[in-house]
Amino acid sequence: MGGLMGTPGRPAKRHNQAMNMRSPIAVAATGMVCLAVAMGIGRFAFTPLLPMMLHDGAISLPAGTWLATVNYLGYWLGALACAVQPWASRRWLPKAVLAPIRVVRWGLAATVVLTLGMALPWTAAWPLWRFLSGLASALVFVYGSAWCLQQLSALGTPRLAGLIYVGPGLGITVSGLAATAMVASDLHATTAWLSMAALALLLIGLVWPHLRGDVPAPPAPAHTAGGAGAGALAVLTLAYGLAGFGYIVTATFLPLIARQALAGSLWLDLFWPLFGLGVSLGALLTLQMPPHWDRRVLLMCGYAMQAFGVMLSLWWPTVGGFAISSIFIGLPFTAITLFAMQEVRRLRPAHAAALMGLLTAAYGLGQIAGPLLVGALAIHTGDAQQGFALSLQAAGASLGLGLLLLGALVRRYPHPQA
Repeated sequence: MGGLMGTPGRPAKRHNQAMNMRSPIAVAATGMVCLAVAMGIGRFAFTPLLPMMLHDGAISLPAGTWLATVNYLGYWLGALACAVQPWASRRWLPKAVLAPIRVVRWGLAATVVLTLGMALPWTAAWPLWRFLSGLASALVFVYGSAWCLQQLSALGTPRLAGLIYVGPGLGITVSGLAATAMVASDLHATTAWLSMAALALLLIGLVWPHLRGDVPAPPAPAHTAGGAGAGALAVLTLAYGLAGFGYIVTATFLPLIARQALAGSLWLDLFWPLFGLGVSLGALLTLQMPPHWDRRVLLMCGYAMQAFGVMLSLWWPTVGGFAISSIFIGLPFTAITLFAMQEVRRLRPAHAAALMGLLTAAYGLGQIAGPLLVGALAIHTGDAQQGFALSLQAAGASLGLGLLLLGALVRRYPHPQA
């Protein structure tokens, strides 16, 4: 794990002195901005801009679905690379090549360039740009999360970890509101992509000086926390992958779903920023969660909230229904990620980053399946609205199954402090 988490031993004293001079708030804010750029812009700016691209005639709905899919494929491969990195670096790569901060910096820079590439009229290259953008997002998310969580742990402030995951929600909100303003101004999608690239560059410039320093890995534990073995980790990974499928249909197509149900409504472009606000608020609420609470139970609560939000958009396709649905899906979005990563750190502290990559790869597989299902059902039924409805039903069922799996884990492996 040294290649990902730093090298223990000799530099520890100097490292501790440097950490004492670093503000925990600055570390959390840096992580928050990194995830805002990588996730809120690099991945999810596509969601509010997709209707603009369709309106401009730049792409069709099947082509838009394909762009979403290749982005999630890149995200999955990036997460998978993080999972196998410790094994690969021991054999082929110097540790410094894949130091967390170096990877985060390269990933952020790539996000700006690839977002800018979507503004260029090279439509044949757009799938490549979206694929690489997904890859960069995964690297920044996994390495940036691992770096920030370790920094905050070393500073004795692990509860500030929730601030890191405010970032995606802020990115989603800002990009969504910006897209709303650009739609109101009758601007083209090309201008929107240029604006997103400029916003990403501005945010990166604010935190770039703080992206420095790695943290030694914790010593390997003598036993597995809570008695959970590889089977429990496999179930946790499967449940987390189901969450990826459960939210992604809404997270990718919410503006389009709302447009089909509420054609001409003034509120159409505000549901996505509302989702982003819910994401940020949910991350802030995690700061109030006592560290001894069982993260698996909190995950179950998050799954239940998202399942309700997904199904509400089917049961109550009105302005109020979509607004409440956006909030219920958004509130636990990054909270689910945080709780899953904290559970991994509890179970395998010496191998946390690699297992974070494994869980993120499982999540990515669920995300790949979502848009593919929408496209297949739309073609099969010949009706995009019916295709969305069937996909949302499958998403709700996926979250319900994940909740049951987590409940089985809680029953089989009681929390040590329960």
